[in-house]
Amino acid sequence: MAGNTFGTAFRVTTWGESHGPALGAVIDGCPPRLRLSEQIIQDALDKRKPGKGGPVETSRKEPDRVHILSGTFEGMTTGTPLSLLIWNKDARSKSYDHLKEIFRPGHGDYTYLKRYGIRDHRGGGRSSGRETAARVAAGAVAQLVLDLFHIEVLAYTVSLAGVDAVQRDLKEIENNRLFCPDREAAKNMEVAALRARSIGDSVGGIVEVLATRVPAGLGEPVFDKLDAEIAKALMSVGAIKGVEIGSGMKAAYMTGSQNNDPIAADRFVSNNAGGILAGISNGEPIIAKAAVKPIPSISMEQDTIDTKGQPCKIKVGGRHDASAIPRIVPVLKAMLQLVLADHLLRRFQIEITDRHAFIRDRLHGKLI
Repeated sequence: MAGNTFGTAFRVTTWGESHGPALGAVIDGCPPRLRLSEQIIQDALDKRKPGKGGPVETSRKEPDRVHILSGTFEGMTTGTPLSLLIWNKDARSKSYDHLKEIFRPGHGDYTYLKRYGIRDHRGGGRSSGRETAARVAAGAVAQLVLDLFHIEVLAYTVSLAGVDAVQRDLKEIENNRLFCPDREAAKNMEVAALRARSIGDSVGGIVEVLATRVPAGLGEPVFDKLDAEIAKALMSVGAIKGVEIGSGMKAAYMTGSQNNDPIAADRFVSNNAGGILAGISNGEPIIAKAAVKPIPSISMEQDTIDTKGQPCKIKVGGRHDASAIPRIVPVLKAMLQLVLADHLLRRFQIEITDRHAFIRDRLHGKLI
């Protein structure tokens, strides 16, 4: 089936379903001689895995232990395809038996059946958010390429259930379960999300992704613009319904003099462009926001139809998140990591020695 591979130079193919025996990713194009262990990938997966006990999270408990099946030798990448495996351990497929002939509102049940003539009703199969575990694993590998350039990628919650983060204390991200840079806002977000869950509903929010120390010159004209690639990457995550780069939608309400970023000898004075001009990185931090829709699996009664087209009512019970946040946060981080790794390898020739990475181009210094 087409559409399961992302990237050009750093290519990632994910595979597997929510209630299949396993899922994973195959990565082709990763440079050789990068130090990689399962623990490096596991540290990223642990931030996404379900069942950690958060107030808005599913009770499905998956260890999400990753296994590297190929592409490494003596703790280093070999340059050959990396194959990553994650077993499903806590799938309860019988919980979905009553939904076999019913289309769930907000899910891909109807569209998958129309596209393929068959659908996996067990948690949505391939369309399930469970697939994103493979993306996070691949993102951890992509970060090895970013590390050669000292690029840091962060993702954090800036809005949930109508509660907005006022502060941007990035040191606070790891101190609360919502990955929110505002401690007080995080508390209020949890209260609002729990309120919605108590009446059988769910909530949406906004996640911001940030990449710093990105060299200028990444991006390809015309259709592979860096911001276009980022938008595609973030929108490829099932729960995302909108993406903004830099000032985003606000730019439509600004004048040119307000939205333009003045240029000094060594930097841009502001960053309404979000680190990208004409589809190419300008050396400033890359900033994007993604709108996360509410989880469609809710226990409130909804109108739908069955596979014969007959109207019926549905209540989706079971183990579901009240919001895709916070577990979607590391997923969006991973997608930005994949985009940047891909474009770094498309832009620069990299040679790895025992001690250093030699990048055959000038990366730093003044703009001119």
